[in-house]
Amino acid sequence: MADEKRENRRPRRQEVDDGLIKKTIEVNRVTKVVKGGKNMRFAALVIVGDGNGKIGLGSGKAKEVPEALEKATLRAKKNMVSIAMVDSTIPHEVLGKFGRGSVLMMPAADGTGVIAGGPVRAVMEAVGIKNIRTKSHGTQNKGNCVKATLAGLMSLKTAEEVAALRGKSVEDIKG
Repeated sequence: MADEKRENRRPRRQEVDDGLIKKTIEVNRVTKVVKGGKNMRFAALVIVGDGNGKIGLGSGKAKEVPEALEKATLRAKKNMVSIAMVDSTIPHEVLGKFGRGSVLMMPAADGTGVIAGGPVRAVMEAVGIKNIRTKSHGTQNKGNCVKATLAGLMSLKTAEEVAALRGKSVEDIKG
């Protein structure tokens, strides 16, 4: 009897450990009113990072929460980008903007930790930044905060990158 029940169940999804850090930012219930009633679906926003300077953001919609999370995770893996880091912090102060939201990110000394609010903290942990100070302005919308944080992180440049762009040496730039 027990064997028959096991055979009738749907197969479980295989969780593949790819070494990535997956953080769910939010799951929203979305309702569409149609002639026959209400259609409910779920929208998920997920951050995926390798903890070593690469990060991706993805969103997915589906009729069930696990399916929405799976879609969002796959899209986040496809959208991964590299972030400029110096040791365990960022190379310089930066302001990331998206929509009405903006996030100010400042490098911090070793031992400071991650001083950041909810969605911004999730991004920092996923990308592997250990010491940073942040301040979020303009909006409390989780999606806009995360996108503003990513915009700021993608605009970061190390001293070597700036020197290469200007055709100078690092010593000339630092003074």
